[in-house]
Amino acid sequence: MERSPYAIGIAGGTGAGKTTVARELTENVGEAVTMIPLDNYYKDLSHLDFSDRREVNYDHPDAFEWDLLREQLERLLSGRPVEMPQYDFERHLRKSEPVTVEPSAVIVLEGILALYDDAVTDLLDLKVYVETDADVRILRRIRRDVVERGRDLEGVIDQYLSTVKPMHEQFVEPSKKRADLIIPEGANRTAVDLLQEKVRTEIEN
Repeated sequence: MERSPYAIGIAGGTGAGKTTVARELTENVGEAVTMIPLDNYYKDLSHLDFSDRREVNYDHPDAFEWDLLREQLERLLSGRPVEMPQYDFERHLRKSEPVTVEPSAVIVLEGILALYDDAVTDLLDLKVYVETDADVRILRRIRRDVVERGRDLEGVIDQYLSTVKPMHEQFVEPSKKRADLIIPEGANRTAVDLLQEKVRTEIEN
């Protein structure tokens, strides 16, 4: 009997180091791991003007298209490919062309609210929460949004204080209770090594 893919969810606050952990988990295993960024599942807001899109609270669970994520995750876990949406962070828009994602031995869902949705977490075999001090996270968020995503500094700071921080306290932090493993201080070497060994074992099996 063919085994289903092994699904890992990696959650944590903005700038906590989730992407770093996910990347280190998948090093040296190539196509045996499929990465699913939760950010790709922001709702399509093309019907709104840019000024209105900028005002959307992207850190609230309502910003995500959970039904599509659940459907595509189920397809991947049943061994079928999906057309995963792509997101343009500078324009706050879903890109017109999705990307074809093939199933693999290990599926990694990564994002601030990866452990939020009941139906999604029910599909995960291993739930991980990356925990990092708030001052480190906000500095990483500023660097990412200004340098990588073309945002202005004042807007990033305003967004952090008005939505990112309160949404973290209301939705992200409480999801930690669902985690099987909590990784302290971002990419903690010992914890990541243990996770890498688990991923290698699943791939070999």
